[in-house]
Amino acid sequence: MSEQKQKYLFLYLRTGGGHLAPARSVAKYITEQHGETIEPVLVDGLAEAKPFARYVIEDGYRLLQAKAKWYYEFLYATNKFPPIGYFNVAAANFYIKPYIRKRIMEEKPAKIVIFHFFLIAPVYQALKELGLSIPVVTAITDPFTAHPLWFQNKRQQFIVFSERLKQHCLKRGIPESSVNVFPFIIDEKFTVSLSAEMITEVRTRFGFDPKKKLVLIIGGGDGIPHGKSILNNILSAPLSVQVAIVCGKNKELHAEALELKKQFPELSVFGFVDFVYELLNASDIVITKCGASTIMEILMMMKVPVIIDYLWEQELGNMEFVRDNQLGIFERNISKLPIIISRLCTDEPYYTSFVHNIEAQHLRNGTGSVGDFIVSSAGTTT
Repeated sequence: MSEQKQKYLFLYLRTGGGHLAPARSVAKYITEQHGETIEPVLVDGLAEAKPFARYVIEDGYRLLQAKAKWYYEFLYATNKFPPIGYFNVAAANFYIKPYIRKRIMEEKPAKIVIFHFFLIAPVYQALKELGLSIPVVTAITDPFTAHPLWFQNKRQQFIVFSERLKQHCLKRGIPESSVNVFPFIIDEKFTVSLSAEMITEVRTRFGFDPKKKLVLIIGGGDGIPHGKSILNNILSAPLSVQVAIVCGKNKELHAEALELKKQFPELSVFGFVDFVYELLNASDIVITKCGASTIMEILMMMKVPVIIDYLWEQELGNMEFVRDNQLGIFERNISKLPIIISRLCTDEPYYTSFVHNIEAQHLRNGTGSVGDFIVSSAGTTT
């Protein structure tokens, strides 16, 4: 029976969690809804690349964001200059295409879904070399401000996550029939918040005081920039709150936070966790940077985000969406965090104004609708 299933290749790179997470969510949905006839296959485009290539593309992305944000933003900007951008596409293609070609030959997919712009050229070139005509759909994982390299092949079917990005696509000469707008993809569990009773149970389980405001500091899988400074400013202020920080894979931040916990027992410290859903439900205020998945998860849980940083230009639209719609607060000056937290905790009408604005957005999880579209779409063939 399994031999008769159609295979869908879901191609991603591990440059941050924003590419794998949506691929995994949609693949899970399709398996649950169409598992008898369709088998999604998740493929890391760099799975068999040389260690050097993996280091430059994957670890380089993380290290620059954490240690040299200005240089990451410089590279992002220079890659918008076509000769530089296409040179880097060609370089990535050299390491990625052989494996993509091999997996297409092995899996013989009925459809291919791309979740990273470095995979666009390898897919289309591999299909051309193999003489195959397989429908391809590209999901632009940046919801509001997308890098020009997403549009290196305008003859694609695009999945986008905002009307703002759709209009950007149209200005670039992409036909409206090729641009499909859906709500942002997040894990299905974020569709519904926990009940008040379950939130109390979660708080108790993690050692939080159910009656005291909880400030959660979280920035994604690699932790949050300036984490130690954020903690020092909040913990040293006369605030009647409890604080939790998720350090992700940032071992240096984790060690610093554990050292601070000796002085401030109200601090809870977590490393890389698989219970972000529970922590967001338990929180009242979330201090974060501006990764799309994290921001959308916070808003879906009706929590108030305080954004302390974002990557230009990649995350600019995420910050503007929150700031301009008054869904949360953007403040780069970390020394102002205690004042912001104090007002959010003591001025109930002020806090609830943000919650009401979040509710007014009628945010939905796009996993199901994107999954159904991929199944029904003809995609774009070579």
